[in-house]
Amino acid sequence: MNQKKCPQCKNFISINAPTCLFCGRPNKFVTNDYVKRKWDKEYKKKNKLNIFKILISNKRVFIFFIILIVLLVYLYI
Repeated sequence: MNQKKCPQCKNFISINAPTCLFCGRPNKFVTNDYVKRKWDKEYKKKNKLNIFKILISNKRVFIFFIILIVLLVYLYI
């Protein structure tokens, strides 16, 4: 794990940590993206992965699942 020294207290912290564990100083390289991921509603809506949109957009996968469902129903009858 990559670490760096906190400029305020000189203790080692992870590069991915949003704040220093010892003094609480924000990590300026992570804070902006961290805050957006945690609390920005528009960011969450924009970056959500919607499986149904992917299935419908990819016609081959959609047809495969329809055929698979039909075969499973046919086997159970």
